[in-house]
Parts: sequence; C-alpha cells; structure tokens
Amino acid sequence: MEFDPAAADLSLAALFTGWALADELQRRLSTDGFADSRFADGVVFQHLIAGPVTITTLAERLGVTQQAASKTVADLQRRGYVTRRTDPADARAKQVLLADRGQAVITAARNHRAALDAELRNALGNNRVEAARQLLLDTLTHLNATPALRTRTIRPPR
Repeated sequence: MEFDPAAADLSLAALFTGWALADELQRRLSTDGFADSRFADGVVFQHLIAGPVTITTLAERLGVTQQAASKTVADLQRRGYVTRRTDPADARAKQVLLADRGQAVITAARNHRAALDAELRNALGNNRVEAARQLLLDTLTHLNATPALRTRTIRPPR
C-alpha cells in the first residue's frame, strides 16, 4: 500500500523532512570528498567542537560505555576525522580531538546546510521557510528539548 505524504502528521512530516535534508547533505558531502562520512559522526563531532575530551567524558556525553566510545573513536580515527593524544593533565588518559579532516567536514556541512536553507527560501519563499523553522523550534521548546540542544547532549531516539 502506497503512503501518501500529505497524510503525514507533524511528527512524521518533520522526521521525513529531516531525513531528506540529511540525505541531501550527505550527498553533497560525498561530492566534496567525504563519501565515508556518516550522519552519526555528527553526534560525536558535536562533543569535540569545543576542544579535546577524554574517552570517559565522551562516553558519558554520548550515554554509552567506554568500550562503545572507544570503538567509535577508533573508526573515526581510521577514517581520519579524529586523532588521539595523551591528556596533558593525566598521562594515563587519552584525549580525542578533531583532526583537520574532521574540521573540514564540519565546515563543509555547515556551508551545505546554509546553501540548502538559501535554496529552500528561494524556492518556497522566505516567509514559509522561516515560519516552518520557527514552528519546529517552538515544538522543541514545548517538548522541553532545548536544554539538551544547548548542552549538545541531544541524541537520536532510542
């Protein structure tokens, strides 16, 4: 049975639109040489933007075990997005930080998101896009999700 997108309620419309935007962003990043980047990488990157963190801290922020965080970091390091170094405050601990490639994919993603926003405003009208953006932000506030956004502790649903 075929699904009629016009029948989608707000949560499904927002979800599917978010997926479509994320897919378009990934397609554009791929053409920039980041074909190996994944949507989930951004969940980790958000905790590294402010500076290096230990695996323990990263695991806590991600809500996962240290083993899971270490495995994720090893994968990101293998792909050249992060590096590890000895923690200057504790020689026993390792810090994770964005590598140049990690910084580059973040910059590229920000640029592509801005371009997508401009394209949508041009195609659909600035007022409509701004109203949709504001509705989604108001929904986040209504659902008390903004504190997690502010502290960069938002995660995909379980």
